Amino acid sequence: MQVRDFMITKVFTVKPSNTVKELLDILNSNRIGGVPVVDDKDHLVGMISDGDVLRYLAPKPLGIAGLAGLVYIIEEEELEDLIKEKLDTPVKDIMTKRNLLFVSPDEAFDKAARLLSRHHFKKLPVVNGAGRFIGVLSRGDIIHNISKKIISS
Repeated sequence: MQVRDFMITKVFTVKPSNTVKELLDILNSNRIGGVPVVDDKDHLVGMISDGDVLRYLAPKPLGIAGLAGLVYIIEEEELEDLIKEKLDTPVKDIMTKRNLLFVSPDEAFDKAARLLSRHHFKKLPVVNGAGRFIGVLSRGDIIHNISKKIISS
């Protein structure tokens, strides 16, 4: 079995220039937790998840040095304003772009499953020989397909 037997080809993507707000609209309206980031030629340039967005939007703690000289409470309105300002940030500023792992559609299924497991990824991008993003291999789809193709046979 190969990755192509389990991958999803109808995948939502974003461009590096899309804003966090546009990303959130895609995640919320499609009930998904992350998407690949591709350039105009569909080359994979990064990945972004709801966790990346949450870490970016959450207020940063002051730390010990900051607390010693300044103690303040962020009012709810100030927090909302801070989040609204961050919604215009381009995805490229917060996406994961280093150590980007991907597989080819011809990759052995077991190797891809080990990569997902070893790195605790939920999704693994699939890139063809020309370097173009063509799909995603997700843990949930692997489990679904194993049930459908192997257990139900």
